[in-house]
Amino acid sequence: MENIKLPHSHGQDIESKLDRMPPAENFQTIADIFKQLGDSSRVRIFWLLCHCEECVINISAIVDMTSPAVSHHLSRLKASGLIVNRRIGKEVYYKAADTERAQLLHLMIEKLAEVECITPDTETTLEQPDGAPLSENEQSRTETIKNVHAFITENMDKRYTIDELAKRYLMNTTTLKAGFKAMYGLPIASYMKQYRMKQAMRMLRETDESIASIALKVGYESRSKFTEAFKSSAEMLPTEYRELYRTMPR
Repeated sequence: MENIKLPHSHGQDIESKLDRMPPAENFQTIADIFKQLGDSSRVRIFWLLCHCEECVINISAIVDMTSPAVSHHLSRLKASGLIVNRRIGKEVYYKAADTERAQLLHLMIEKLAEVECITPDTETTLEQPDGAPLSENEQSRTETIKNVHAFITENMDKRYTIDELAKRYLMNTTTLKAGFKAMYGLPIASYMKQYRMKQAMRMLRETDESIASIALKVGYESRSKFTEAFKSSAEMLPTEYRELYRTMPR
């Protein structure tokens, strides 16, 4: 870095050390990489691919996400040079790039995970974004929304309106909708659609149940509507998904 004279001197002689500062464009490259890891799901996928080589379908099953969502994260990671892929027949497999950059990021993630890991003996309290404890009313609302989540996911074969859930749990509809989205990242309807598809994928992989039976279990009375929803989510038919998973090398 070109020699400069700082306007204030604090006795640190920082000027003599500035020649070791990397160029500004290097910092931009670093910032771009960290920007790609600004999503917790993407960090999780990157960590996974540091330990194994996997296809989109298996990654989706491991991280409990839809194939399109996983493909989006893989595309961003690959564009950043953090992962690579190879094709075997029609299947594409992904793994972390064998570069110092990827290895350092992997090490950093694991070290930070150790620091942030909460042990079973650690006491946790509900807090607001500013760190202040939640009031009793806020804690009550939080617990109610968790109960709503448990209820609708445990009864995914049935469909409930916002009004029905609000009456069941004695909560204002606006508060319920806003609270659920704040806690789980999606409106109730969108969350349940995604949840149903994830469970359908799991049953297609792990059971021999018929498509019609799985459709009913995840809340679709019509097999055709289930097939349409599944294809929209996984970009393939349920039968194709099951066949593809079963023909993959273990």
